[in-house]
Amino acid sequence: QVQLVESGGGLVQAGGSRRLSCAASGRTFSSYALGWFRQAPGKQRDFVSAISLSGDNTYYADSVKGRFTISRDNAKNTMYLQMNSLKPEDTAVYFCAATPSYYSRSVYYTEYEYTYWGQGTQVTVSS
Repeated sequence: QVQLVESGGGLVQAGGSRRLSCAASGRTFSSYALGWFRQAPGKQRDFVSAISLSGDNTYYADSVKGRFTISRDNAKNTMYLQMNSLKPEDTAVYFCAATPSYYSRSVYYTEYEYTYWGQGTQVTVSS
């Protein structure tokens, strides 16, 4: 079982940057494919980005492509989301998620494919 804790959220001005972290418990972190999702007020939870077991394959939603970068450090049991050129429409609660994977390069972009979820961290982008 994996427990996930997000951090790094906060208030940032439009055009600014923020880095989110997702720390995981457990000794098998490298066996989990990971992802980031976000949920704006009154909206459904949407996919943001995903990363494979070793980090050599990544996938992004079109809305964040070129602005956000996902990465992971398996030695530190931590995943990151570097967010640049932030826009007010990026305002949301950001969730990290994990799912066991047997395929080294697989990435998953629907929430139904993920088994474990963090509690979320709020990111607010002011205009």
